[in-house]
Amino acid sequence: MPDIPPILEVYSVGPTTVVGFGGRDVLDDVNLVACREEILALIEREKCDTIAFDLTGVTLLPSGMLGLLASMRQHGAEVHLYNPSDDVRDVLEVTNLKQLMPIHYTN
Repeated sequence: MPDIPPILEVYSVGPTTVVGFGGRDVLDDVNLVACREEILALIEREKCDTIAFDLTGVTLLPSGMLGLLASMRQHGAEVHLYNPSDDVRDVLEVTNLKQLMPIHYTN
C-alpha cells in the first residue's frame, strides 16, 4: 500500500481505484501538494481509468481539495464522487464541478 498522507485512505486499487477520507472532514490546512502527488502516483502506478472518491461522512471539503479532485481528469482518469453530504453537493452544484465529476449514492 502506498505511503498516503494521513488525510487519504485507499480502499481498493486497480482500473477503478477508490480513495476516501475515512469519514472525516477535510480542513483548510490540508497539504494539497502532498495529496496531489500521492493521488497522481496512485493513478500512474495502478493505471487507473477511474478514480472514485468516497465522501461518506465528509461534511467539509475545502475548495482547493475540490479543485484538486477535478484536476485529476487532466491526468487521464475519470473522477467520480460517492455519497457527498448535502453541503458538499451544494458546493459542487454552485461551482458546476458536478458537471466534471459524476455524483453517485450508495447505501
